[in-house]
Amino acid sequence: MWRGLLLKGTTCLLQVSAQSFLHQRHASSQCFRLPTHRSVHKLRETSCIPRLRSTEVFQPHNLVRNYKKDAKSTVEFPLSPITVTDIKQYLRSKDILFHDGYSCLHIPSIFIDAFTRKDSFSLFVDKTTGQFLCKDTLVEGSWEDLQDCLEVMQKDEQDSLSPHVLLGYPESLEEQEETEREQREVREIWSSSLPFTDLHDEEAQLVKAMFRITKISNATLKKFGVRLFKPTKSLVFPWFGGPDSSLKGIKLLSAQRTDGEKVAYNEATVPKCSSYFNLFGLALVSRMDSEVVVTGSELDTLAVSQGTGLPSVALPRGVSCLPPALLPYLEQFKRVTLWLGGDIRSWEASKLFSRKLGLRRCTLVRPGEFQPCPLEALSQGKNLSRIVKASIPAAHKSIVSFKQLREDVYGELMNTDQVAGVKWTRFPELNRILKGHRKGELTVFTGPTGSGKTTFISELALDLCMQGVNTLWGSFEINNVRLAKIMLTQFAMQRLEENLEQYDFWADRFEELPLYFMTFHGQQNIKTVLDTMQHAVYLYDINHVIIDNLQFMMGQENLSVDKFAVQDHIIGVFRKFATNSSCHVTLIIHPRKEEDDRELQTASIFGSAKASQEADNVLILQEKKLVTCPGRRSLQVTKNRFDGDVGIFPLDFIKSSLTFSTPIKGKHKLRKVAAKPENEEEVQENEVTVKKDEGKKEKATKTAKASQAAKCPANRNEKAK
Repeated sequence: MWRGLLLKGTTCLLQVSAQSFLHQRHASSQCFRLPTHRSVHKLRETSCIPRLRSTEVFQPHNLVRNYKKDAKSTVEFPLSPITVTDIKQYLRSKDILFHDGYSCLHIPSIFIDAFTRKDSFSLFVDKTTGQFLCKDTLVEGSWEDLQDCLEVMQKDEQDSLSPHVLLGYPESLEEQEETEREQREVREIWSSSLPFTDLHDEEAQLVKAMFRITKISNATLKKFGVRLFKPTKSLVFPWFGGPDSSLKGIKLLSAQRTDGEKVAYNEATVPKCSSYFNLFGLALVSRMDSEVVVTGSELDTLAVSQGTGLPSVALPRGVSCLPPALLPYLEQFKRVTLWLGGDIRSWEASKLFSRKLGLRRCTLVRPGEFQPCPLEALSQGKNLSRIVKASIPAAHKSIVSFKQLREDVYGELMNTDQVAGVKWTRFPELNRILKGHRKGELTVFTGPTGSGKTTFISELALDLCMQGVNTLWGSFEINNVRLAKIMLTQFAMQRLEENLEQYDFWADRFEELPLYFMTFHGQQNIKTVLDTMQHAVYLYDINHVIIDNLQFMMGQENLSVDKFAVQDHIIGVFRKFATNSSCHVTLIIHPRKEEDDRELQTASIFGSAKASQEADNVLILQEKKLVTCPGRRSLQVTKNRFDGDVGIFPLDFIKSSLTFSTPIKGKHKLRKVAAKPENEEEVQENEVTVKKDEGKKEKATKTAKASQAAKCPANRNEKAK
């Protein structure tokens, strides 16, 4: 029965109904995960970015579904985000000693007895968010929670507080049952798994060959506690955590062959991904260790440990996310080497994660032909210690020379396809023009009122989100429930109101997407929106932000200022945010009023020219309002700063699934639009005039010849005969 629960609960391994919803990677490339994020049950979260979540489990024999409102869906963003200066001033006012760490402030824990804690600074306060974690008791909470606890201690003149003050939040019956089921599942899978030392040599070699770990010794596998779960031929990676290093969860990795004799790897975690917070290998780290190598996968951690002898840990969600909740566990290290893989995507993640960890202590392993991911490097017989020692400092100056950029340029030339960005699966024609979705860019999207801008851009973002692009939606025009309904319909490719029995099936899978929503609705102040975006990028490693739309953020600004100046300011803010945060921003702007029979142009974007100047990409949803047949809508790319290609292709709207498709049929093939010369219209008019004149001359010549033939006597005689 528990095996059935495993296959059902994790939707992984052998019985896969929809491959596109699972994490897959080819053996020849770096791991690419579909990341999900933590759902905090016992923490009073103050973020305005709620997570879509299913609240009921579908019972096949009971079609009556009880509705339960999720209280976490209405939480608001704090009015004044906390700063590290505020935190330090408050701690000083309470006479609390603290150490200034790399990403956290260290203070003595208030949740253990004063005599026991002595000089132990085991409570960590995040410098960016103020959230805290006590490593001794695993108590965690927000900055407001910590302030409340300190005020209570001071008022009651206490030296410490019981951990149950914050751990005592009651769980619902459903949450308790789910937690118990997951813990039971973890224990049963773990007890049924076998260490590699208990396998026959032939079987062990076969499994190692399947996962390409033939160079990993049994001693290394035993050291990290890696086992084999025979029923599904999966590797089992344990999660040991807490003060007693108890078993808290497991990750399973299975392999299966795909077309072309390639191997795809599928991951599943128990508990589910949103509750899985493991630094694999952390239990083997000593308190005296001052150096660690951080990798993007468990197999890479095994390779680093065996090849270098250095402490090594693996991130739970690979290169997609470094949850801030894990930062306290990395504070003890004076040097952190990020070796997340051997491709451009891992290199970008390394640079982003080094900001969270502290630039002055981080070094990065630059990907390249001679420095692949750790597992491949070990298989190729390379010296992993030498590669780690050759890592470059993450700290950078404001001015660099080409000598420092040389390897980066070479890496982009070698990996042109990866540099182009994430490819769309639903819009292949867009790939041919834009080449892909890239971080750090600003896209301006416009279209006529009522043409389906929000519906189209939601599918465009959903396409990327399904491929692991962490997405944040800021919908100020329509509420989040309606937007989520549209995206869920696009995700399921069907109207779920007609198939309610399938709702939980699709909702469970939709919930696992790295998708977040701002709770703003209507007119909003740009500073509040920007603070929320920065908050989301730090907590959830957001890669794509959609703002729908610009006009709803202009109403809260100073009315005495020219509206075009306000718009220029807002666009400049988004441009700066995209560049500094290495995050793609898609900004929807309404166009100016145009006549129904005229197509929109770049100049049709509302406001001044700054929007099109600052944008890296300009997309226009064209609509022929006088046409009701298919082919009424089309997408035009009028600006592409990446390589200059522009073009237009048709869109067919499918009402049943609220999706746009772009089939290439006959005349609807992609056509590229070349840049028009200034006098192109005059040239075209002249060509039309010349053609008309030539036609008139030919007609006049034929008429003259016919009249001459009619006057000829010979012709008249022949006609008479």
